[in-house]
Amino acid sequence: MRHMRPFRFGISLRQVGRRDEWIAKCRRAEELGYDVIAVADHLGPGRASPLTALAVAAAVTERPRVVPFVLNVPFYHAALLAREVATTSGLTDGRLDLGLGAGHSKAEFDDAGLPWWRAGERIAYLERVLGELRERLGEALPPVLIAGNSDGVLALAARHADCVGLAGLRQVRGAAPDTLTLTSARELDERVAYVHDRAGTRAADLEFNLLVQDVVVTNDPERELARWRAAAPDLDLGDAELLEAPQLLLGEPDELVARVRALRERYGVSYVTVFEPAMETFAPVVRELAGR
Repeated sequence: MRHMRPFRFGISLRQVGRRDEWIAKCRRAEELGYDVIAVADHLGPGRASPLTALAVAAAVTERPRVVPFVLNVPFYHAALLAREVATTSGLTDGRLDLGLGAGHSKAEFDDAGLPWWRAGERIAYLERVLGELRERLGEALPPVLIAGNSDGVLALAARHADCVGLAGLRQVRGAAPDTLTLTSARELDERVAYVHDRAGTRAADLEFNLLVQDVVVTNDPERELARWRAAAPDLDLGDAELLEAPQLLLGEPDELVARVRALRERYGVSYVTVFEPAMETFAPVVRELAGR
């Protein structure tokens, strides 16, 4: 029988804005019961430096852990990243989790003036950097979350992570880089099984996270299909697959709770992260399930 971890919930905050706005957001997340405040590592207008933003988030809250979700590791030199992680961990009083990824957006590498390595090269670099972080930080290395969807990243997570982040997204087959779609429920079954196979005896100790793309309270889920397809024209799942997709939570409030419970039963996912627009909508689920 699979060991069931208690639930914990993260909120991925997209925009920092002014200092007072950021403080208010972080404190509101804590008031609503979220266990983790997350900031993504992306380039573009309004995008924040994740470790800086998280240091402030920890300073103005008392309980939530904080996590870069996730650092685009090929952007960083290992020695300099070790310094940043050590500083942030100290400033957060040890409330930092370390989210790491291999990067998936060619456009961001182009914007940064960095070479767009092949996937295998980016994953190998991620593994080398993680090894150097362990050497430099030792027991002070924060808990590690490694997120992605490919065999290479998930195998690395199975070997080295404390938490496996299930991105729930994949490249559309045959399409241009950065053309992403949702993984289906069955594909996520296979991804979780792959991690368990690669983790071996470590599997029982792994925590699984899922990044949820949308949360909608509705009594008519089918009406949302047209909106999703308009917003993401590259979705290649059928209607039934979309309604079953674990990254899309919709229904009446009690149905949302049931859907989240089902994530843990089916996939072993006990750590669920939602995006900032869903912070208030998802809060009743957090109140019902956090720590249980």
